[in-house]
Amino acid sequence: MLRNARRLFVSIGMAAATLLATAAPPAQAQSPYFRSLLAASDSKYAAMVVDAKSGEVLYSKNGDSPRYPASLTKMMTLYLTFEALASGKLRLDDRVVFSPRAAAQAPTKLGVAAGDTMSVAEGIQAMAIKSANDASVAMAEKLAGSESRFTALMTLRAQELGMHNTRFVNPNGLPDTRQISSARDMAILSRALMRDYPQYYHYFSKSGFYFRGNYIKGHNRLLGNGVDGLKTGYTRSSGFNIAISGVRDGRRLVVVVMGGPSAASRDQNAEDLLLTGFDVMGRRARGEQVTVAQNLSEPLPSGPVQRPPAEQGDGEQDNLQIVLAAAEPPARSTKLRVVEPRRAERVERAEPKRRAAKGDYAVQVGAFRSKADARKQISYVEERFGKHLGDAVGTTDRQAGRYTTVFNGLTERNAQATCKAMRAKRLGCLVLSN
Repeated sequence: MLRNARRLFVSIGMAAATLLATAAPPAQAQSPYFRSLLAASDSKYAAMVVDAKSGEVLYSKNGDSPRYPASLTKMMTLYLTFEALASGKLRLDDRVVFSPRAAAQAPTKLGVAAGDTMSVAEGIQAMAIKSANDASVAMAEKLAGSESRFTALMTLRAQELGMHNTRFVNPNGLPDTRQISSARDMAILSRALMRDYPQYYHYFSKSGFYFRGNYIKGHNRLLGNGVDGLKTGYTRSSGFNIAISGVRDGRRLVVVVMGGPSAASRDQNAEDLLLTGFDVMGRRARGEQVTVAQNLSEPLPSGPVQRPPAEQGDGEQDNLQIVLAAAEPPARSTKLRVVEPRRAERVERAEPKRRAAKGDYAVQVGAFRSKADARKQISYVEERFGKHLGDAVGTTDRQAGRYTTVFNGLTERNAQATCKAMRAKRLGCLVLSN
């Protein structure tokens, strides 16, 4: 574990030497190489779920693939700021001067004029909440004397933390094809911030702050409801990025999503990953051997029954769904065991009730934010795929913050036929067995 006693300015000398030894050609010359790296990936999307305490990776999708970090970069700028504070090299009330270069940074920014100042505390809030690009450069110059020396230190510290796929060339995440990271590295950095400088983590939990009499609202719309930090980011090249963390039942998880097609889909995907991770940890505590697993052939749907075309993104986000799968399946079944809902309820319908079903299989056809959406899904599936359902009964149950929709009492043949028909229509369906 890195100690707070590490001295920032001793490291700056090492970083400067590293920079000279590994100096790269200009960005224009480097562009084709890094573009080819990213072009070789399936898409911009990457995600990771990590146990904050142990570092165990619970889920990874393109976790080590090169991605543009965008404003997630500022987490490293903040890490080094916290390091300087903890070591006594910096105080919260110290003044930070804006150079012409800092003041000229592109938005999002505070808009402080060249020669004007902010306090270190204001700079931390500006970076963590506003994601201010000008404040990031001003802080970098304050700490290291120049942006280039500071970014060399950023890369050095990243390597020390185990972020082996990361290289920084600016302190704010503005577009530069040389600035590369990964979902795994951003998860490592998120854990390091909480582990090494927990006294400053509260800055990531704020939804806004006051600067010169004006209230400035942050970008992280997931704060609250179990999420207590960290950071968002976006550029056209990176797509929509986010790193979040939350605690449930004494267990803290970190989720990183990179390359989302929209802020809304990124947020929903990150929240779904967090909730699924919590469910996994809860079931493990009860003695089950489970992991978070991807299953593209039998995806677990999330969101509305039918999405408008405008919300479908590039397809990656819609097709990626998270399910719970047994790491060590029970001897009598190779499929996920259906956990009987404690408060399962029959969905009221106008038509006559079916006979009690006797099959040992079930299909899960959705997980929704509201009970109304879950009921609509049951009605929709009955209407479109009723011929495969036989006497199966649709139920809803609230689990892990979502209303799941399941048809119980199917034969294996009917369950497989139902999911095959639904997947043919690009709808998610998961076969479960008792």
